[in-house]
Amino acid sequence: MEIDIKKLCKIAREAGKKILDIYGQDDFQIETKEDNSPLTLADKASHELIKERLSALYPDIPILSEEGRDIPYADRKDWNQFWVVDPLDGTKEFIKRNGEFTVNIALVQNNHPVLGVIYAPVLQTLYWGEAGKGASKQKDGQEAESISVNAYLNNPIMGVGSRSHASEEEMDYAKRIGSDEKKSIGSSLKFCLVADGSAHYYYRHGPTMEWDTAAGQAIAEAAGGIVTGLSYNKENLLNGSFLVRSTDQLEEIQFTL
Repeated sequence: MEIDIKKLCKIAREAGKKILDIYGQDDFQIETKEDNSPLTLADKASHELIKERLSALYPDIPILSEEGRDIPYADRKDWNQFWVVDPLDGTKEFIKRNGEFTVNIALVQNNHPVLGVIYAPVLQTLYWGEAGKGASKQKDGQEAESISVNAYLNNPIMGVGSRSHASEEEMDYAKRIGSDEKKSIGSSLKFCLVADGSAHYYYRHGPTMEWDTAAGQAIAEAAGGIVTGLSYNKENLLNGSFLVRSTDQLEEIQFTL
C-alpha cells in the first residue's frame, strides 16, 4: 500500500494544534500513569485525533501508540506493518512549558521504521523522512528543505542529549570520542538535530520506549544516519541503549556502544 507522507504531515500538524489548544490554558490536568510518567489531556486529545485519522486513511494497518499500548504480544507478534505513534513525546517538557515536545508518527515494516514524521508545535517545525527518499525539514510558512546528517562535518564533534535525563555512561562516551560539546533538548528532537547535521551523534544510555524512537530513527536514517541498538515490536517494548550518528564524521573513531 502506498503511503502519502504529506497526509501524515497534515495529521501531525492537526495533532499539534490540539496540543497547543491545551498548552495555552492557564492550568491543565495532569495524571500519573502506572509507570509514574505524567499524562495530560493533550496526550489524550492528540492520540484520539491521530488514531481516528490513520484508521480512516489506512484501516488495514494496526496502530501501536503510547496511549494505546495494551495490545498483547500474541496479537501483534506477526504484524509485518504497523504504525508506531507517540501523540505527545516529551510530556515533561510540555508540563515545564519549554516547547520541546513533539508529535511522532512512524511506519514500521518487518520490525524496522521506514517512514517517520515529527512535528514540534511550539517550534512550528516539521521533520519527515522515508527510506530511499531522503529527509526534509520545514518551518511553518516557509519552504521545505532537504536535510543530511553530514551537513556540518567540519564543525567540532557535537553531541546531543536529553534535557530531562542524563547518565554517567553518556558523559564517558563523549570523552571517549573526544566530544567536548553537547546540546540538550527534549523529546525526539534529538534525532532531528542529528538528521539535519546540527549534532553528530546522540547516545542514549537508559530506557526509552519504541514510540519514543521509531519516527526519529526513520528520519535520521533517511537523512543518511546510522542507528544501532534499536529493534521494534519486541515482546517488551522497552528499548535498551542506542546510538544515532552521522556517517562520515571522524570514521576512525570507534562509534560503537
